[in-house]
Amino acid sequence: MSLSAVELCVHGAACGLFVLAAGLTWRDRRRTRSGPLTAAVLLGAAAAAVNAVPGFWQAAAVWRAPVLALAAGNTVVFWLWAKAVFDDEFTLQARHMAVWALFVAGELLSAYGPLLWPRLDRVGDLADKMVQIAGLGLAVLVVAQTMANWRGDLVAGRPRLRVVVLLGSVTFIAIDAIYGAGLGATMIAPDAMSIIRAGGLCALAALAAWSLLQVAPAGTAASLLPRGEGEPEIAPPSRTADKDVNPLLLKRLGQLMTEARIFRQERLTIGALAARLAVPEEQLRRAINDGLGYRNFSAFINHHRLEEAKAALADPGQREVPVLTIAMDAGFQSLGPFNRAFKAATGLTPTEYRRKALDLPPSEAPDVADRKIG
Repeated sequence: MSLSAVELCVHGAACGLFVLAAGLTWRDRRRTRSGPLTAAVLLGAAAAAVNAVPGFWQAAAVWRAPVLALAAGNTVVFWLWAKAVFDDEFTLQARHMAVWALFVAGELLSAYGPLLWPRLDRVGDLADKMVQIAGLGLAVLVVAQTMANWRGDLVAGRPRLRVVVLLGSVTFIAIDAIYGAGLGATMIAPDAMSIIRAGGLCALAALAAWSLLQVAPAGTAASLLPRGEGEPEIAPPSRTADKDVNPLLLKRLGQLMTEARIFRQERLTIGALAARLAVPEEQLRRAINDGLGYRNFSAFINHHRLEEAKAALADPGQREVPVLTIAMDAGFQSLGPFNRAFKAATGLTPTEYRRKALDLPPSEAPDVADRKIG
């Protein structure tokens, strides 16, 4: 069997596995917030496998253009998928679709611009390089998203997902972008690069299909992905604890939060909290996630800090205390993160919340204390 035939078989296998995984994910897309994006990533990967088949570039535009568009925009979709999976606060917006459209437009201009107008030859080459370089930049952003809040991630299995799936995929995207931009042509022969790309796609397809088809305990897959549209950002404190969670540990943790108010400590980490409770860190992670319903440590700590701040803002005896002082006393290190977290949790700014809680007239909204914030 010739080398091109082997490459064709590998691409075909990768495409089939990606399409299968995309279909399964789309079927269950409503179970998790990232379901549609996951299906889109897998479909885009299938398109990339087809687009990389030797000789496919000679196909008619009516067949190749949609495949090329899906493949070109998949780097953007993968970046959005990473944000949806690893950032529990992420919401898809119109500007994200605009970035995807720019990638697709640049790739289509590179492929078909010179055919429509020969003078666009250089513009097409420039657009192609810009798309490849921008793709490399998005891969860097994905790495940054992967590393963000890694230590505070409480969802069982999600750290493993970061390592196995995300970093492996980012490595492949980076290599592909570097070579596509012409930066690695002198180091790797085109034939060798084609085999590497085909093998990488097939490995990722097999991994995706295995992850979706494996038999797992109920709830395992869902726990790796963000909450659904109707689920609360923070589970209510009355949530029933998992049978594997030590109720005594939850009680001690609650006392440490409500009585000792350890959340006021700056730069508090889950490791330091576990040491304070004299329990293994993994046991504490499971208790906060399974027993209390928090997906990351920052959300857990900020919940208590915000409750402290809300109580202070609603206290008539602290009416003249500046908002900044209240934020710092609650454990926040600066006013910006406090304002954003407070607005996300209550729908009001701290000043608006204080005015409503104390039933102050609008004329007294920006009181002396708040004016000191700047």
